[in-house]
Formats: sequence, structure tokens, C-alpha cells
Amino acid sequence: MINSRQNYLNAKRFSADLALEHIIPHNVCFYLIPPIVDLTIDEFEKLALERLKMLRLLEQVTAKNPKVSSEAWREAVLAEVNHEGLRTYAKLARGNLNDDASKAARRRDYLSHFILRFAYCRSEELRRWFVAREMELFRLKFGALSMRDVKDFLEVYELDYKPLSDEEKLDISEHLCASTYNHTRLKMETTDFYAVHFTEVLNLVRDRKCFLKAGVAYITPEHFAHVIGKKHQQLIEDGLKGHLRLLPTLEIDERFAMLLKSIHTSYTGKNYTVAKTGSVPVESLDQLSKKSFALCMRNVHDTLRATHHLKHVGRMQYTLFLKAIGVTMEDALRFWREELTRGKVPIEKFEKEYAYAIRHNYGKEGSRINYSPFSCMKVITTPIGPGETHGCPFKNLDSSTLKMKLTGYGLSAIDADEVAGYATKGHYQIACGKYFEVVHETKLEEGINHPNQYFELSQLTMEGKERPRQGPANQSARWNSQPNSQSTQDGGMVGDSSTLNGADDDLELWEIMESKEKETDADGTMLAVPVAESLSKKVSPKQTKAAQEWDDDDFDMLEFNE
Repeated sequence: MINSRQNYLNAKRFSADLALEHIIPHNVCFYLIPPIVDLTIDEFEKLALERLKMLRLLEQVTAKNPKVSSEAWREAVLAEVNHEGLRTYAKLARGNLNDDASKAARRRDYLSHFILRFAYCRSEELRRWFVAREMELFRLKFGALSMRDVKDFLEVYELDYKPLSDEEKLDISEHLCASTYNHTRLKMETTDFYAVHFTEVLNLVRDRKCFLKAGVAYITPEHFAHVIGKKHQQLIEDGLKGHLRLLPTLEIDERFAMLLKSIHTSYTGKNYTVAKTGSVPVESLDQLSKKSFALCMRNVHDTLRATHHLKHVGRMQYTLFLKAIGVTMEDALRFWREELTRGKVPIEKFEKEYAYAIRHNYGKEGSRINYSPFSCMKVITTPIGPGETHGCPFKNLDSSTLKMKLTGYGLSAIDADEVAGYATKGHYQIACGKYFEVVHETKLEEGINHPNQYFELSQLTMEGKERPRQGPANQSARWNSQPNSQSTQDGGMVGDSSTLNGADDDLELWEIMESKEKETDADGTMLAVPVAESLSKKVSPKQTKAAQEWDDDDFDMLEFNE
């Protein structure tokens, strides 16, 4: 009976995958039809975080290279993709192949896109970020297509565009040469040109970068990608609206709701739960903070030294950071005891209340969870209340205050302006990376995603060592709130279970820290419901049914022919 049921489930999955293969016959695809497949919560999480890691990578590379050519940008992205071991997206960026590996990559790409739609449809800010990143991913994939691949794409989606024939190009060859920048006659003869209505490329018409005749604009493949991209963007924006309408139905399951809400702040980098280095004495913290602490941790450390007090979120953030760089629990207790008792905390109160919270952070009290230190996204998104100094200074400080702090830390006015410039544009992690480069007088080869990553890179830089390249073989993923880890099968992606499973938002710890001091919690939404027990849970029938209830308007193929 068990075997029969398993055979039925296998056949059902095969049928669903086969149907999915038919709706994504190309490496570049319009996400038109929501997939109807069974996924475990574990698969759901892994797909979501893999794509999220890719989208964040695109954001960082684009912010660092805003004015480079398309080819240079593409090379920079692919270098980071290969460095991070994101095999799914490396495969999709190599043109349109139809081997088994490409089909598997398409499946992961398609499913993960629809998963993230649910996570990013809930606010205008999230939608804007998601659409911008998805368009960068489209640009990466479409830019790898050969002329034959583009023709196949147009046929698959029945788009009424065709490259000019040789005779048509010959008739207007002089005009094409005159209107196309950096195209010799030989290159023009071997390049496909497309005829589109001038209203689709008003920017090219305005800048006189295309040949225009009788309301028809003749454009190169590079510009044609923008025409297709506009259609792709409109479909994503309409799809997000459809997902927003479905969201209340899916969020009936609280575990599913918490998972979706936590995806944007999930950490997708290396696991820093346990220090990989030797013990760091607390006597060295003052010296280490000047160069090896990210600005967020340096700010917290300096505040603690100056005022001998931090509110509960600041203490939690800093204690977990210290644990992960190698400060022992005994040293942490001694460090906090000396600092806080210099302020207004009596020794009896410290031993009775504060010491318990520190031991809890180290997993020695309460539910004994080995808590993860805060990632950059968590530091950035954690609310800041009155009198609190935790969080990301690049986000929380106004430009003039930030510049003053940076120059006070030894940066020149020019460097401080550049770092603050990134922060003003909302590129907080890139600002942190630039701060690292200035402080260490070196070029940073990877983006900053975690304060403990910053510390590790600083130590390696000062020792003259190169950080080991993270690939699929040596990266770890933590999908449960356990100390051990396992490697992911696809993409070498790493996920922080603290965000997804609610480990380091443990309700017990927060209540202890808040009730003992009677301090005001900055934001109750920090408390997450653990979902570790649901890793084997299938997406519910209600979710499958909801996936069928899309409005036809959201995926109207007639839009392509208008």
C-alpha cells in the first residue's frame, strides 16, 4: 500500500514537472502561468533563498558599476555568480540550451520567481526592488542569446517581431550605418535589425539613435532587448498585483505567513553561528573595533564604552557578534559585568538578570538554541527606538552626521563624501564595503553581507591572506536551528535559519530581556513563529487551489500584440 501511494505521488510529480517543462521551453521566459506543483516547505525555502541571493548579487554589481558597458557589467555579474557557486543562474546565462541541466535550471528559476512574488508583493517598496532586480536578471539572460535563440524566443511567445531580411537591410543600409553608433558596415551586415513602432522606443527617437521611417524605428539587438524587457516588466508588475490579491488566502497558515514575511530579511551568506577561529580576548576589543569592526558594531562598542549601557536589542546584537568572532561566554560575562556595573546597574541586578540573558545568547539557558549573529539585512531592518544605538549607521544617521562620524574615525572628507553618497542612495551594504576599502586601503572583491564577514575579511587582509573562495563544495546551509550543517545540492546557497525558523528571535529570550529591564520593545514584529517542524509539510490544497484562481487579465497574451 505504501509503495502504491509512493508510486502515485511520483507519477503525480512527474506529470506536474512535464507540464512545467512545456510552459518554460526557453531559458529566457515570460512568467505567464503560475506553476501547480507540490513542494515541501524545505524546497520552498531553498528555492526562495537561492533566487534572493542572486537578486542581491545583481543589485550589488549594478550599484558598483552603474555606467559600465553592457558587456563589462555582464562579465562582472558572471564572475560573482561563479564565485558564489550559483550554478542555476550560471547555466541560464549561457544562451538557450535544451539539455537536462538547462531544463532543471529553468524549473528552479520559474518556481523561485513565483515564490518571491508572494514575498515581494506586499508593499510598494518591496515591489519596486523586486521588479528592478528581476529586470537585471532578464538583461543578464537575454544578453546571452544568439540570433537564433532570439528568433526561437519570439516564436515561443508568438511575438510579432522579425529581423529584417538581407534585402530590406540593403535598401536602407546607408541610413542604418549613419544612425547606429559604433557599427561598421561589415558588422551591420552580420547583425540582425528589428523594425518596431516608434512609440516603443521613444527614447531612441528622441536621442536620434535609430533610423526612423514612416513611423517605424529600426533598432539593433541591444535596443531590441529593451523593447522585450518592457513587456516583461509589465507582466511582472501585473503578476505582483495578482499575488497581492491572493496573499490573504495563503497567509491563513501562520507558518507560511511568517516565512513569506521573513524572506526579504533572510541572510544568504556564510554561517557565523560558531566562531571558526581561536578565542578573542575581550582586552583586545578596543583595538579590534578601530579597524576590524563594521561601522554598526564599532558604533555599538563605542557607545557602550562611553555610556556603560546599551538597551536590550543593542546588547543582543553585540553579544551575538562577540560570540561569533571568538569571545568565550566567560569573557563575555566578565566584559559586560565590568561595563554595566560602571554605569547604573548594581552587581546584584547584573548577576540575577543580565547574566542570564548573556548565557541565553550563548545557548546555555532556556531553550538552549545556538543563536546566529545578526546579518546585515537584519541589522538594517531592525527598528531603532529612542535612546538606542544598534542598527545600521549608514541607514539611521543623516548624511551630515554620518560624514562627521566617518571623518572622526579618520576618513578624509573626500572618502567620507563617497561613502555617505552610497548610503544616501540607499546602498547601505555597498557603503559599508567602501568604508572597508578606505580603512584597509585595499580593493574589496566581494560585497559585505554580515558584520562577522567584515571582521573575518579584515583579519585576513591585515594578515596578508586571501579569503578562501566559497563554492558549492565548501559552503554550508543551515535549514534547522541545529549547530550542524549540510550542503545544498543546487547552487551552493547558504541560508540563515535564524531568520526563517525564528531561532534568534526566540520569544523566551526577548521576554526575559524586556521584562527584566522594563524597556520598551522597538517592534513586536521581531518575534517569529518557529517553522522547523514544518519542513516536511506539503503546500496545502488551499494553496494549490489558489494558484489556479489567477485573473486572466494578469496574464493576457493579447498585450504582446497591441
